[in-house]
Amino acid sequence: MSRIIAIANQKGGVGKTTTAINLGACLAVAERRTLVIDMDPQGNATSGIGIERANVDASMYDVMVEGTPLDDVIIRGLHFPFLDVAPSSRDLVGAEVELVNRPERELVLRRALEPTRGRYDFVLVDCPPSLGLLTLNTLAAADAVLIPIQCEFYALEGLSQLLNTVRLVQRNINPRLQIDGVLLTMFDQRLNLSRQVADEAKEYFGNRVYRTAIPRNVRLAEAPSFGKPIVLYDIQSVGAQSYLALARELMARAARPSGAAGDSDTGQGWEQGEGEEPAPSSEPAVAES
Repeated sequence: MSRIIAIANQKGGVGKTTTAINLGACLAVAERRTLVIDMDPQGNATSGIGIERANVDASMYDVMVEGTPLDDVIIRGLHFPFLDVAPSSRDLVGAEVELVNRPERELVLRRALEPTRGRYDFVLVDCPPSLGLLTLNTLAAADAVLIPIQCEFYALEGLSQLLNTVRLVQRNINPRLQIDGVLLTMFDQRLNLSRQVADEAKEYFGNRVYRTAIPRNVRLAEAPSFGKPIVLYDIQSVGAQSYLALARELMARAARPSGAAGDSDTGQGWEQGEGEEPAPSSEPAVAES
């Protein structure tokens, strides 16, 4: 059964696009049929995965505004036989204005995905750094949300706004939406600050925090400028090994039966009086360099 995962955080620079590109590639390496959808008008996932935006004939703007079938914009077999990409374009920046008067405007992406999702094991959607209509469409279409959190000061600031939006979507539009996991990015196990952010995330989200953390890594930062996922650019790097480990963890969670231990939607801080006990404090798993 396919799983649509929104990669969302209204903060910029937390690793949403890096995660969409490299997690998608690692799932494809594992021969999981994977579609990466770039819903960010900046189009960094599109260029970072190796697509020249100037050569894109149809993009997610055409899907969202013009009603073009999603199949018509998908670029198939990019780098790997199991990896498809639906690119973005700068035109998407005007989509929120153009959709504002459309009835059920928050359901455009869900309806566009309905004929397509059955062909994929995973659909990863890179959201823009905002909580506007494009992100709302993604949450309305998704089965789960993956939240990257940068291991920096103020990392958890502003998350309440995202979580409130998720709650509203759950209650009014998409009751199946879950928090799939919280991913620690730019993690440096040598720094007290990184460990403090990890502990605070575990206290709040419990075992929703992925055991795999994504470290700071020069090769990971370089890869988008070459238009390659990290597993093609340098598979021996710590960044590549971390995303491969994350893909294994994500697949294991997806295979877990609904309602299995640790599979509740929230951690301790998600809603008062509900949720699981926080996971025991431990160091996140980071691949060795």
